[in-house]
Amino acid sequence: MKRRLLIADDEKNIRVGLKAMIERQYPARYEFSFADNGAEALAVLARESVDLMITDIRMPVMDGIELMERLQELPERPAVVILSGYDDFPYAKAAIRYQAKEYMLKPIVREELFSVLERMETELGRRSEQRGGSAPQPAARAAADQLAYVLLQESADEREIRERLAQAGLEWLDGEYAVGLLKETGGASGRQAMLSGLDRLLEGEAFWGRCQDREGLTVVVARDPAFFARLLERMAGHALFQPRIGLSSRIKGMERLRLAYSQARQALKYFLLHAEGGIVAYDSIRSLDSGCPVPEDKIRKISNLMGSNRLPEMKRLLQQVLDIRTIARCEIGYLETVGRKLNEEVFDRVFRSYGEESIEILKLYKQAGHFDNFARFHDYYRHVEQLMERLDEYVGRVRSAHAERTDMQKALEYIHEHFQQDLNMAVVSNYISLNYTYFSQAFKEYTGESFSAYLRKLRLAKAKELLEHTELKVYEISSQAGFDCVKHFTRVFKEAEGISPLEYRSRRQFRGRGPS
Repeated sequence: MKRRLLIADDEKNIRVGLKAMIERQYPARYEFSFADNGAEALAVLARESVDLMITDIRMPVMDGIELMERLQELPERPAVVILSGYDDFPYAKAAIRYQAKEYMLKPIVREELFSVLERMETELGRRSEQRGGSAPQPAARAAADQLAYVLLQESADEREIRERLAQAGLEWLDGEYAVGLLKETGGASGRQAMLSGLDRLLEGEAFWGRCQDREGLTVVVARDPAFFARLLERMAGHALFQPRIGLSSRIKGMERLRLAYSQARQALKYFLLHAEGGIVAYDSIRSLDSGCPVPEDKIRKISNLMGSNRLPEMKRLLQQVLDIRTIARCEIGYLETVGRKLNEEVFDRVFRSYGEESIEILKLYKQAGHFDNFARFHDYYRHVEQLMERLDEYVGRVRSAHAERTDMQKALEYIHEHFQQDLNMAVVSNYISLNYTYFSQAFKEYTGESFSAYLRKLRLAKAKELLEHTELKVYEISSQAGFDCVKHFTRVFKEAEGISPLEYRSRRQFRGRGPS
Protein backbone atom coordinates (compact mmCIF):
# COMPACT_ATOMS: atom_id res chain seq x y z
CA MET A 1 0.00 0.00 0.00
CA LYS A 2 1.40 3.38 -1.01
CA ARG A 3 1.80 6.18 1.49
CA ARG A 4 0.26 9.59 0.80
CA LEU A 5 2.89 12.37 0.80
CA LEU A 6 1.89 16.04 0.80
CA ILE A 7 4.48 18.62 -0.31
CA ALA A 8 3.66 22.22 0.69
CA ASP A 9 5.94 24.89 -0.78
CA ASP A 10 5.22 28.16 -2.59
CA GLU A 11 8.00 27.46 -5.12
CA LYS A 12 6.78 25.15 -7.87
CA ASN A 13 10.29 24.07 -8.81
CA ILE A 14 10.84 22.86 -5.23
CA ARG A 15 7.62 20.83 -5.28
CA VAL A 16 8.42 19.30 -8.67
CA GLY A 17 12.07 18.73 -7.79
CA LEU A 18 11.27 16.95 -4.53
CA LYS A 19 8.75 14.70 -6.28
CA ALA A 20 11.27 13.82 -8.98
CA MET A 21 14.04 12.97 -6.50
CA ILE A 22 11.74 10.90 -4.31
CA GLU A 23 10.15 8.99 -7.21
CA ARG A 24 13.55 8.08 -8.65
CA GLN A 25 14.69 6.66 -5.30
CA TYR A 26 11.35 5.15 -4.24
CA PRO A 27 9.37 4.50 -7.44
CA ALA A 28 6.41 2.75 -5.80
CA ARG A 29 6.32 4.05 -2.23
CA TYR A 30 4.33 7.32 -2.40
CA GLU A 31 1.26 8.96 -3.87
CA PHE A 32 1.75 12.73 -4.03
CA SER A 33 -0.40 15.76 -3.21
CA PHE A 34 0.73 19.39 -3.45
CA ALA A 35 -0.04 22.77 -1.91
CA ASP A 36 1.62 26.16 -2.39
CA ASN A 37 0.74 27.54 1.08
CA GLY A 38 -0.46 26.40 4.48
CA ALA A 39 -4.14 27.11 3.79
CA GLU A 40 -4.10 24.88 0.71
CA ALA A 41 -2.31 22.19 2.70
CA LEU A 42 -5.07 22.25 5.34
CA ALA A 43 -7.66 21.90 2.58
CA VAL A 44 -5.83 18.82 1.27
CA LEU A 45 -5.69 17.34 4.78
CA ALA A 46 -9.43 17.93 5.21
CA ARG A 47 -10.38 15.90 2.13
CA GLU A 48 -7.82 13.08 2.18
CA SER A 49 -5.72 11.05 4.56
CA VAL A 50 -2.05 12.05 4.50
CA ASP A 51 0.73 9.99 6.09
CA LEU A 52 3.66 12.38 5.63
CA MET A 53 3.93 16.10 4.93
CA ILE A 54 7.01 18.05 3.85
CA THR A 55 6.35 21.76 4.35
CA ASP A 56 8.32 24.94 3.85
CA ILE A 57 8.41 27.38 6.76
CA ARG A 58 8.08 30.60 4.76
CA MET A 59 4.96 30.63 2.56
CA PRO A 60 2.35 33.28 1.74
CA VAL A 61 -1.22 33.22 3.16
CA MET A 62 -0.31 30.76 5.91
CA ASP A 63 3.28 29.84 6.79
CA GLY A 64 4.57 26.47 7.93
CA ILE A 65 4.56 27.29 11.64
CA GLU A 66 0.92 28.40 11.60
CA LEU A 67 0.10 25.31 9.55
CA MET A 68 1.71 23.09 12.21
CA GLU A 69 -0.20 24.92 14.92
CA ARG A 70 -3.47 24.29 13.06
CA LEU A 71 -2.55 20.62 12.67
CA GLN A 72 -2.92 20.19 16.42
CA GLU A 73 -6.68 20.60 15.96
CA LEU A 74 -6.96 17.62 13.59
CA PRO A 75 -7.90 14.16 14.91
CA GLU A 76 -5.40 12.50 12.56
CA ARG A 77 -2.13 14.33 11.88
CA PRO A 78 0.56 13.44 9.37
CA ALA A 79 4.19 13.11 10.36
CA VAL A 80 5.85 16.43 9.49
CA VAL A 81 9.22 17.33 7.97
CA ILE A 82 10.05 21.06 8.07
CA LEU A 83 11.87 22.54 5.08
CA SER A 84 13.54 25.95 5.28
CA GLY A 85 15.97 28.14 3.41
CA TYR A 86 16.89 29.87 6.65
CA ASP A 87 19.19 28.28 9.20
CA ASP A 88 17.12 30.10 11.75
CA PHE A 89 16.99 28.77 15.30
CA PRO A 90 13.70 30.42 16.41
CA TYR A 91 11.90 28.80 13.47
CA ALA A 92 13.47 25.46 14.25
CA LYS A 93 12.43 25.76 17.91
CA ALA A 94 8.85 26.49 16.85
CA ALA A 95 8.91 23.44 14.60
CA ILE A 96 10.13 21.33 17.52
CA ARG A 97 7.40 22.74 19.76
CA TYR A 98 4.76 21.57 17.31
CA GLN A 99 6.38 18.12 17.10
CA ALA A 100 8.02 18.25 13.70
CA LYS A 101 9.90 15.00 13.22
CA GLU A 102 12.69 16.39 11.04
CA TYR A 103 14.14 19.77 9.96
CA MET A 104 15.92 20.12 6.61
CA LEU A 105 17.64 23.10 5.02
CA LYS A 106 17.46 24.24 1.42
CA PRO A 107 19.07 23.51 -0.92
CA ILE A 108 18.07 19.89 -0.40
CA VAL A 109 20.88 17.34 -0.30
CA ARG A 110 19.69 14.09 -1.85
CA GLU A 111 21.38 11.84 0.68
CA GLU A 112 19.95 13.81 3.61
CA LEU A 113 16.47 13.70 2.07
CA PHE A 114 16.64 9.94 1.63
CA SER A 115 17.92 9.48 5.20
CA VAL A 116 15.03 11.56 6.49
CA LEU A 117 12.51 9.54 4.47
CA GLU A 118 13.93 6.29 5.81
CA ARG A 119 13.61 7.56 9.39
CA MET A 120 10.08 8.73 8.66
CA GLU A 121 9.21 5.30 7.25
CA THR A 122 10.30 3.79 10.57
CA GLU A 123 8.17 6.35 12.41
CA LEU A 124 5.12 5.64 10.23
CA GLY A 125 5.62 1.92 10.70
CA ARG A 126 5.67 2.47 14.46
CA ARG A 127 2.39 4.38 14.25
CA SER A 128 0.78 1.55 12.31
CA GLU A 129 1.96 -0.94 14.90
CA GLN A 130 0.51 1.14 17.72
CA ARG A 131 -2.86 1.22 15.95
CA GLY A 132 -2.54 -2.44 15.00
CA GLY A 133 -1.47 -5.34 17.13
CA SER A 134 -3.72 -8.30 17.63
CA ALA A 135 -7.36 -7.90 16.64
CA PRO A 136 -9.36 -7.94 19.91
CA GLN A 137 -12.83 -9.38 20.20
CA PRO A 138 -15.73 -6.90 20.02
CA ALA A 139 -16.22 -6.87 23.82
CA ALA A 140 -12.51 -6.31 24.44
CA ARG A 141 -12.42 -3.61 21.77
CA ALA A 142 -15.37 -1.82 23.39
CA ALA A 143 -13.65 -1.98 26.77
CA ALA A 144 -10.44 -0.61 25.24
CA ASP A 145 -12.34 2.26 23.59
CA GLN A 146 -14.08 3.26 26.83
CA LEU A 147 -10.88 2.98 28.88
CA ALA A 148 -9.03 5.18 26.40
CA TYR A 149 -11.86 7.72 26.40
CA VAL A 150 -11.95 7.99 30.19
CA LEU A 151 -8.16 8.29 30.47
CA LEU A 152 -7.72 10.85 27.72
CA GLN A 153 -10.87 12.98 28.00
CA GLU A 154 -10.24 15.08 31.08
CA SER A 155 -13.61 16.80 30.65
CA ALA A 156 -15.49 13.54 31.41
CA ASP A 157 -17.26 13.86 34.78
CA GLU A 158 -17.85 11.08 37.32
CA ARG A 159 -21.31 10.21 36.00
CA GLU A 160 -20.08 9.82 32.42
CA ILE A 161 -17.10 7.76 33.59
CA ARG A 162 -19.36 5.34 35.44
CA GLU A 163 -21.80 4.98 32.57
CA ARG A 164 -19.08 4.31 30.00
CA LEU A 165 -17.11 1.81 32.07
CA ALA A 166 -20.21 -0.05 33.20
CA GLN A 167 -21.44 -0.37 29.60
CA ALA A 168 -18.06 -1.88 28.68
CA GLY A 169 -18.31 -4.54 31.40
CA LEU A 170 -15.76 -2.83 33.65
CA GLU A 171 -18.02 -2.30 36.66
CA TRP A 172 -15.48 -4.22 38.77
CA LEU A 173 -13.39 -1.00 38.72
CA ASP A 174 -15.61 0.21 41.53
CA GLY A 175 -13.59 -2.08 43.77
CA GLU A 176 -9.81 -2.04 44.21
CA TYR A 177 -7.51 -2.26 41.21
CA ALA A 178 -4.16 -1.06 39.87
CA VAL A 179 -3.00 0.46 36.59
CA GLY A 180 0.17 -0.56 34.81
CA LEU A 181 1.79 1.35 31.96
CA LEU A 182 3.90 -0.86 29.68
CA LYS A 183 6.84 0.27 27.58
CA GLU A 184 8.77 -2.37 25.63
CA THR A 185 12.55 -2.22 25.27
CA GLY A 186 12.85 -4.09 21.97
CA GLY A 187 12.10 -1.22 19.57
CA ALA A 188 9.42 -1.40 16.90
CA SER A 189 9.63 -5.19 16.56
CA GLY A 190 9.29 -5.58 20.32
CA ARG A 191 6.25 -3.32 20.39
CA GLN A 192 4.53 -5.29 17.65
CA ALA A 193 5.34 -8.60 19.32
CA MET A 194 3.99 -7.39 22.65
CA LEU A 195 0.73 -6.08 21.15
CA SER A 196 0.24 -9.26 19.16
CA GLY A 197 0.97 -11.59 22.06
CA LEU A 198 -0.49 -9.78 25.05
CA ASP A 199 -4.00 -11.23 24.89
CA ARG A 200 -2.62 -14.71 24.31
CA LEU A 201 -0.25 -14.46 27.27
CA LEU A 202 -3.10 -13.40 29.53
CA GLU A 203 -5.49 -16.11 28.45
CA GLY A 204 -7.31 -17.38 31.53
CA GLU A 205 -6.82 -14.17 33.52
CA ALA A 206 -9.99 -12.43 34.70
CA PHE A 207 -10.86 -8.82 35.53
CA TRP A 208 -8.42 -6.93 33.37
CA GLY A 209 -8.53 -4.62 30.37
CA ARG A 210 -6.15 -2.68 28.18
CA CYS A 211 -5.94 0.28 25.78
CA GLN A 212 -3.37 2.58 24.19
CA ASP A 213 -2.61 6.09 25.42
CA ARG A 214 -1.73 9.12 23.26
CA GLU A 215 1.91 8.11 23.07
CA GLY A 216 1.14 4.55 21.97
CA LEU A 217 2.02 3.01 25.34
CA THR A 218 -0.11 0.11 26.56
CA VAL A 219 -2.28 0.81 29.59
CA VAL A 220 -3.45 -2.25 31.54
CA VAL A 221 -5.95 -2.20 34.43
CA ALA A 222 -6.29 -5.28 36.67
CA ARG A 223 -8.12 -6.11 39.88
CA ASP A 224 -5.46 -8.49 41.20
CA PRO A 225 -2.21 -6.68 42.14
CA ALA A 226 -0.23 -9.87 41.46
CA PHE A 227 -1.47 -9.74 37.86
CA PHE A 228 1.47 -7.61 36.71
CA ALA A 229 4.10 -9.87 38.26
CA ARG A 230 2.54 -12.84 36.45
CA LEU A 231 2.47 -10.85 33.22
CA LEU A 232 6.15 -10.00 33.55
CA GLU A 233 7.02 -13.62 34.30
CA ARG A 234 5.19 -14.86 31.21
CA MET A 235 6.97 -12.29 29.06
CA ALA A 236 10.38 -13.23 30.42
CA GLY A 237 10.87 -16.01 27.87
CA HIS A 238 10.32 -13.72 24.89
CA ALA A 239 13.51 -12.15 23.57
CA LEU A 240 11.67 -9.58 21.44
CA PHE A 241 9.72 -7.87 24.18
CA GLN A 242 11.02 -7.12 27.65
CA PRO A 243 8.62 -4.50 28.98
CA ARG A 244 9.09 -1.97 31.68
CA ILE A 245 5.99 -1.52 33.78
CA GLY A 246 5.15 1.58 35.78
CA LEU A 247 2.63 0.45 38.41
CA SER A 248 0.15 2.60 40.34
CA SER A 249 -0.90 2.20 43.96
CA ARG A 250 -4.00 0.15 44.70
CA ILE A 251 -6.91 2.45 43.90
CA LYS A 252 -10.60 2.09 44.64
CA GLY A 253 -13.38 3.56 42.51
CA MET A 254 -13.95 4.16 38.80
CA GLU A 255 -13.70 7.90 39.22
CA ARG A 256 -10.05 7.54 40.33
CA LEU A 257 -8.90 5.77 37.18
CA ARG A 258 -7.09 8.84 35.85
CA LEU A 259 -5.27 9.26 39.17
CA ALA A 260 -4.01 5.68 38.97
CA TYR A 261 -2.91 6.25 35.37
CA SER A 262 -0.96 9.39 36.34
CA GLN A 263 0.77 7.42 39.12
CA ALA A 264 1.76 4.72 36.63
CA ARG A 265 3.15 7.38 34.27
CA GLN A 266 5.16 8.88 37.11
CA ALA A 267 6.55 5.48 38.10
CA LEU A 268 7.51 4.65 34.51
CA LYS A 269 9.80 7.72 34.40
CA TYR A 270 12.10 6.11 36.97
CA PHE A 271 13.29 3.51 34.49
CA LEU A 272 15.73 6.16 33.29
CA LEU A 273 17.62 5.30 36.49
CA HIS A 274 17.25 1.52 36.09
CA ALA A 275 19.18 -0.28 33.36
CA GLU A 276 16.98 -3.38 33.36
CA GLY A 277 13.30 -3.97 32.71
CA GLY A 278 10.82 -4.99 35.37
CA ILE A 279 8.32 -3.15 37.54
CA VAL A 280 8.66 0.20 39.28
CA ALA A 281 5.78 0.71 41.70
CA TYR A 282 4.53 4.16 42.56
CA ASP A 283 4.48 3.13 46.24
CA SER A 284 8.25 2.60 46.10
CA ILE A 285 9.04 6.09 44.82
CA ARG A 286 6.37 8.26 46.44
CA SER A 287 8.53 8.86 49.54
CA LEU A 288 11.53 10.21 47.62
CA ASP A 289 12.67 13.70 48.55
CA SER A 290 10.56 16.29 46.74
CA GLY A 291 12.44 19.28 48.13
CA CYS A 292 15.90 18.78 46.63
CA PRO A 293 17.44 22.20 45.85
CA VAL A 294 18.31 22.70 42.20
CA PRO A 295 22.03 23.60 41.74
CA GLU A 296 21.29 26.79 39.84
CA ASP A 297 24.65 28.39 40.74
CA LYS A 298 26.58 25.51 39.15
CA ILE A 299 24.39 25.59 36.03
CA ARG A 300 25.01 29.34 35.79
CA LYS A 301 28.78 28.76 36.09
CA ILE A 302 28.68 26.25 33.22
CA SER A 303 26.91 28.86 31.11
CA ASN A 304 29.46 31.54 32.01
CA LEU A 305 32.39 29.24 31.21
CA MET A 306 31.20 28.45 27.68
CA GLY A 307 33.97 29.17 25.17
CA SER A 308 36.60 30.01 27.82
CA ASN A 309 38.87 27.02 27.15
CA ARG A 310 38.03 25.51 30.57
CA LEU A 311 36.22 22.36 29.49
CA PRO A 312 37.59 20.16 32.35
CA GLU A 313 36.12 22.59 34.88
CA MET A 314 32.80 22.56 33.01
CA LYS A 315 32.75 18.76 33.06
CA ARG A 316 33.39 18.72 36.81
CA LEU A 317 30.47 21.09 37.30
CA LEU A 318 28.28 18.90 35.09
CA GLN A 319 29.19 15.88 37.24
CA GLN A 320 28.00 17.81 40.29
CA VAL A 321 24.82 19.03 38.57
CA LEU A 322 23.94 15.51 37.38
CA ASP A 323 25.25 13.63 40.42
CA ILE A 324 23.50 10.26 40.31
CA ARG A 325 23.63 9.98 44.12
CA THR A 326 21.53 13.12 44.48
CA ILE A 327 19.25 12.18 41.62
CA ALA A 328 18.60 8.70 43.04
CA ARG A 329 17.30 10.06 46.37
CA CYS A 330 15.20 12.84 44.84
CA GLU A 331 11.78 12.77 43.23
CA ILE A 332 12.04 12.57 39.40
CA GLY A 333 10.79 16.15 39.10
CA TYR A 334 14.20 17.24 40.40
CA LEU A 335 15.97 15.69 37.39
CA GLU A 336 13.35 17.10 35.04
CA THR A 337 13.93 20.59 36.47
CA VAL A 338 17.70 20.24 36.21
CA GLY A 339 17.36 19.12 32.57
CA ARG A 340 15.10 22.06 31.78
CA LYS A 341 17.51 24.51 33.44
CA LEU A 342 20.44 23.14 31.44
CA ASN A 343 18.44 23.62 28.26
CA GLU A 344 17.24 27.11 29.06
CA GLU A 345 20.23 28.63 30.85
CA VAL A 346 23.12 26.94 29.05
CA PHE A 347 22.14 25.69 25.60
CA ASP A 348 19.41 28.25 24.80
CA ARG A 349 21.69 31.05 25.96
CA VAL A 350 24.40 30.00 23.51
CA PHE A 351 21.90 30.02 20.64
CA ARG A 352 20.54 33.41 21.68
CA SER A 353 23.99 34.97 21.98
CA TYR A 354 25.92 33.39 19.13
CA GLY A 355 23.36 31.85 16.80
CA GLU A 356 23.31 28.14 16.02
CA GLU A 357 26.36 26.65 14.36
CA SER A 358 24.61 23.91 12.42
CA ILE A 359 21.52 21.82 12.15
CA GLU A 360 23.52 18.90 13.61
CA ILE A 361 23.92 20.76 16.90
CA LEU A 362 20.25 21.65 16.76
CA LYS A 363 19.36 17.96 16.50
CA LEU A 364 21.53 17.18 19.53
CA TYR A 365 19.73 19.96 21.37
CA LYS A 366 16.31 18.63 20.36
CA GLN A 367 17.11 15.15 21.67
CA ALA A 368 18.53 16.44 24.95
CA GLY A 369 15.25 18.21 25.71
CA HIS A 370 13.26 15.01 26.26
CA PHE A 371 14.15 12.22 28.70
CA ASP A 372 11.93 9.83 26.71
CA ASN A 373 14.69 9.82 24.07
CA PHE A 374 16.99 7.89 26.41
CA ALA A 375 16.77 4.36 27.79
CA ARG A 376 19.30 4.99 30.57
CA PHE A 377 20.50 7.94 32.61
CA HIS A 378 24.05 7.28 31.41
CA ASP A 379 22.92 7.81 27.80
CA TYR A 380 21.33 11.13 28.74
CA TYR A 381 24.43 12.24 30.66
CA ARG A 382 26.78 11.42 27.80
CA HIS A 383 24.51 13.18 25.31
CA VAL A 384 24.40 16.38 27.38
CA GLU A 385 28.17 16.22 27.84
CA GLN A 386 28.66 15.84 24.08
CA LEU A 387 26.36 18.79 23.35
CA MET A 388 28.22 20.89 25.93
CA GLU A 389 31.57 20.00 24.31
CA ARG A 390 30.31 20.94 20.84
CA LEU A 391 28.87 24.25 21.99
CA ASP A 392 31.97 25.14 24.03
CA GLU A 393 34.14 24.56 20.96
CA TYR A 394 31.79 26.65 18.82
CA VAL A 395 31.63 29.60 21.24
CA GLY A 396 35.40 29.54 21.68
CA ARG A 397 35.88 29.58 17.92
CA VAL A 398 33.55 32.58 17.51
CA ARG A 399 35.26 34.50 20.30
CA SER A 400 38.72 33.70 19.01
CA ALA A 401 37.87 34.81 15.49
CA HIS A 402 36.84 38.22 16.76
CA ALA A 403 39.28 38.59 19.66
CA GLU A 404 41.22 41.46 18.07
CA ARG A 405 37.99 43.35 17.47
CA THR A 406 38.94 44.25 13.91
CA ASP A 407 35.32 43.40 13.22
CA MET A 408 34.16 46.20 15.56
CA GLN A 409 36.46 48.70 13.88
CA LYS A 410 35.06 47.62 10.53
CA ALA A 411 31.54 48.10 11.92
CA LEU A 412 32.34 51.63 13.14
CA GLU A 413 33.79 52.58 9.77
CA TYR A 414 30.63 51.33 8.09
CA ILE A 415 28.41 53.27 10.52
CA HIS A 416 30.33 56.52 9.94
CA GLU A 417 30.05 56.08 6.17
CA HIS A 418 26.33 55.20 6.15
CA PHE A 419 24.78 56.89 9.19
CA GLN A 420 22.75 59.17 6.87
CA GLN A 421 20.95 56.12 5.45
CA ASP A 422 18.31 53.84 6.94
CA LEU A 423 20.76 52.07 9.22
CA ASN A 424 20.10 49.55 11.98
CA MET A 425 21.96 46.91 13.94
CA ALA A 426 20.75 44.05 11.73
CA VAL A 427 22.29 45.72 8.66
CA VAL A 428 25.66 46.30 10.35
CA SER A 429 25.89 42.88 12.01
CA ASN A 430 25.10 41.26 8.68
CA TYR A 431 27.75 43.40 6.97
CA ILE A 432 30.50 42.06 9.24
CA SER A 433 28.97 38.53 9.37
CA LEU A 434 28.21 38.37 13.08
CA ASN A 435 25.16 36.99 14.86
CA TYR A 436 22.79 39.85 15.74
CA THR A 437 22.74 39.20 19.51
CA TYR A 438 26.47 38.58 19.76
CA PHE A 439 27.18 41.77 17.77
CA SER A 440 25.02 43.76 20.19
CA GLN A 441 27.06 42.56 23.16
CA ALA A 442 30.42 42.92 21.42
CA PHE A 443 29.62 46.44 20.19
CA LYS A 444 28.72 47.61 23.68
CA GLU A 445 31.90 46.10 25.12
CA TYR A 446 34.00 47.82 22.44
CA THR A 447 32.40 51.29 22.45
CA GLY A 448 31.00 51.49 25.98
CA GLU A 449 27.49 52.21 24.74
CA SER A 450 24.67 50.52 22.89
CA PHE A 451 24.40 50.57 19.11
CA SER A 452 21.34 52.83 19.15
CA ALA A 453 22.95 55.29 21.59
CA TYR A 454 26.13 55.43 19.52
CA LEU A 455 24.24 56.00 16.26
CA ARG A 456 22.02 58.66 17.83
CA LYS A 457 25.06 60.53 19.20
CA LEU A 458 26.76 60.41 15.79
CA ARG A 459 23.70 61.75 14.01
CA LEU A 460 23.21 64.53 16.56
CA ALA A 461 26.85 65.59 16.16
CA LYS A 462 26.33 65.87 12.40
CA ALA A 463 23.09 67.81 12.91
CA LYS A 464 24.79 70.31 15.24
CA GLU A 465 27.59 70.78 12.73
CA LEU A 466 25.07 71.59 9.99
CA LEU A 467 23.08 73.92 12.27
CA GLU A 468 26.22 75.90 13.10
CA HIS A 469 27.85 76.11 9.69
CA THR A 470 25.06 76.05 7.11
CA GLU A 471 21.79 77.81 6.36
CA LEU A 472 19.97 74.56 5.61
CA LYS A 473 16.41 74.29 6.83
CA VAL A 474 15.69 72.02 9.81
CA TYR A 475 13.97 69.35 7.70
CA GLU A 476 16.98 69.27 5.35
CA ILE A 477 19.38 68.88 8.28
CA SER A 478 17.16 66.14 9.71
CA SER A 479 17.41 64.19 6.47
CA GLN A 480 21.15 64.68 6.03
CA ALA A 481 21.82 63.60 9.60
CA GLY A 482 19.96 60.34 9.04
CA PHE A 483 16.70 60.91 10.95
CA ASP A 484 13.58 59.42 9.44
CA CYS A 485 11.45 62.55 9.89
CA VAL A 486 11.83 66.11 11.18
CA LYS A 487 9.41 65.53 14.06
CA HIS A 488 11.49 62.65 15.37
CA PHE A 489 14.70 64.67 14.87
CA THR A 490 13.30 67.64 16.82
CA ARG A 491 12.18 65.45 19.71
CA VAL A 492 15.51 63.59 19.95
CA PHE A 493 17.50 66.83 19.67
CA LYS A 494 15.51 68.51 22.42
CA GLU A 495 15.87 65.48 24.71
CA ALA A 496 19.66 65.57 24.23
CA GLU A 497 20.29 69.35 24.28
CA GLY A 498 17.35 70.73 26.23
CA ILE A 499 16.49 73.17 23.43
CA SER A 500 15.09 72.94 19.89
CA PRO A 501 17.33 72.85 16.79
CA LEU A 502 16.37 76.45 15.87
CA GLU A 503 17.15 77.67 19.40
CA TYR A 504 20.51 75.90 19.22
CA ARG A 505 21.32 77.62 15.89
CA SER A 506 20.24 81.02 17.19
CA ARG A 507 22.43 80.77 20.29
CA ARG A 508 25.45 79.57 18.34
CA GLN A 509 25.12 82.38 15.81
CA PHE A 510 24.76 84.95 18.59
CA ARG A 511 27.93 83.71 20.27
CA GLY A 512 29.73 83.79 16.95
CA ARG A 513 29.03 87.49 16.43
CA GLY A 514 30.37 88.47 19.84
CA PRO A 515 30.27 92.07 21.26
CA SER A 516 30.34 94.95 18.75
